[in-house]
Amino acid sequence: MSEARAAILARLRRSLPRSADEQAAAEATVHERLAAPAPNLLPARGQLDRDGRVRLFTDMARAVAAEVELLDELEAVPAAVATYLRRHNLPQRIVVAPDPLLDLARWEGQPLLRVRRGDAEPDDAVGVTLASTGIAETGTLLLTSAPERPTLLAFLPETSIVVVFADEIDGAYEQSWARLRAALGTPPRSVNLITGPSRTGDIAQQIELGAHGPRRLLVLVVDRSPPLDD
Repeated sequence: MSEARAAILARLRRSLPRSADEQAAAEATVHERLAAPAPNLLPARGQLDRDGRVRLFTDMARAVAAEVELLDELEAVPAAVATYLRRHNLPQRIVVAPDPLLDLARWEGQPLLRVRRGDAEPDDAVGVTLASTGIAETGTLLLTSAPERPTLLAFLPETSIVVVFADEIDGAYEQSWARLRAALGTPPRSVNLITGPSRTGDIAQQIELGAHGPRRLLVLVVDRSPPLDD
């Protein structure tokens, strides 16, 4: 913690009408809650079996203008991406997150697809990255920042393509947060929740896509997640 932050927090503590014992009790309560967070009421809508969660996620994502494709395996991703780009008359050029799982997709199977791995740059039209989880109740993707999953990939290119594994689609937000805590322990620098392509209604009270981020969102739901040592 920086000295400036510590000074600000100390000033706030001094301004609170608490005794030393009350302050210690409050801190203990916070630590207990962080160590064992209790979920809120979970909406019944998302409490389904695996296939039911995938169906609900797909329906909800499509309802907010995302395109969703269901794939049997990770190796089907490059062909699905190439087909999508042709359908939308987009160049066969993409930037892909340098994630070991995405490397297993075997992009070389699409020789006409020009693939660069790394972070997005201003002239990149299409970015491909991996979601940590999907949330069925609203068709939302949960993305976490990491060196192998640069945040800009999901926001800077006009077309965003996100891969999510069916086994990692949860029923509710609370379940995805619990999964994230169990997997990472320490929270990542940023967590982003994405529901459909970017949109705004500020311009003439009409919905405009792509105002603050990607104009198009393709979600590829992969049925099976391969082990990294394959």
